[in-house]
Amino acid sequence: MKKILILTGGGDCPGLNAVIRGVAKRARKEKDWEVFGCIEGFNGVYNTPHEFIRLTRSKTAGIHVKGGTILRTTNKSNPINFPVLQPDGTTKFVDRSDELVARLKELKFDAIINIGGDGSQRISKVLCDKGVPIIGVPKTIDNDLSATDMTFGFSTAVQIATDSFDKLVTTAESHNRVIIMEVMGRDAGWIALHSAIAGGAEICLIPEIPYDVKKLVKRIELRYKKGRGFVNIVVAEGAKPKAGTVTATKGEMGSEHVRLGGIAFQLSKELKDAGCKAEIRETVLGHVQRGGSPVAFDRILATLFGVKAFELALEKKFGRMVAFRNNEITSVTLEEATKKPNLVNKNSYLVQAAKGLNISFGD
Repeated sequence: MKKILILTGGGDCPGLNAVIRGVAKRARKEKDWEVFGCIEGFNGVYNTPHEFIRLTRSKTAGIHVKGGTILRTTNKSNPINFPVLQPDGTTKFVDRSDELVARLKELKFDAIINIGGDGSQRISKVLCDKGVPIIGVPKTIDNDLSATDMTFGFSTAVQIATDSFDKLVTTAESHNRVIIMEVMGRDAGWIALHSAIAGGAEICLIPEIPYDVKKLVKRIELRYKKGRGFVNIVVAEGAKPKAGTVTATKGEMGSEHVRLGGIAFQLSKELKDAGCKAEIRETVLGHVQRGGSPVAFDRILATLFGVKAFELALEKKFGRMVAFRNNEITSVTLEEATKKPNLVNKNSYLVQAAKGLNISFGD
């Protein structure tokens, strides 16, 4: 029997379970393949004893409707920059990739499917160069991978953000308030931009377009007459003023990244300091955007990604990442997959259309 190992790394995302199920169901048609799942990214390989589960029919039945990942995930198992706790309580990041490659060879897996975002696929590229038969599946609610037209999880995150925004519109109008809704988007403002258009926001702030707070105050003032009016703002967590930096705090122990978040409250203070007279309230959606059942589109896209990933393994086309391009499921090299991020182009039609709808970006 041939063996394939699936793992999920980085942040969780609606649709991960649909990918896992897609791989497992397609593999069962071949009769001579066993499918295993690795617990918490590559930690399942590093741990002693190894933590794997066999993805049988009963284990994967119906999981495509569930959020999260049955394999669990972590952003603290990067084999190239692995966090190791030191005796003095500090964390040292070390390269354990050669150790990982050796363990995978000992376990004699015929293929590895790594489901993850840009960081995970950079790991896939390194492991591929070291001889690991690996295939990538793109995952991110931020939609920030340029090698694929869409990533699963994004549509669900936008739907969650839009549903939340709709609720905030009614309370903002009732109280004559400015309400700021903070959504995810470290470097790319896709969730903010799409939910702003879908919800009818007055202001949308994204990482790619630094804002001028004075322009925002003027925009808000246009919505008020005799103290009455309301404004709804969508802001991505990575948005920043023209004369400032991204709002962030130190990441958790073992994490490679700083922790973004808090821009809603920072923006609220900036607006007040700049003379905004309206009452302001802040709402941070946070991990609500990552949770829950995936919408139909994400279930379909994720399932097709899973089927394609196994078929690439079947054809021994390793070193590639599944992609959705021109309404077709295809694949690209891992080098192309990690070449550049998919950021919002301020000159794109989407941004220009938003401006045509009188949505302000503060620029």
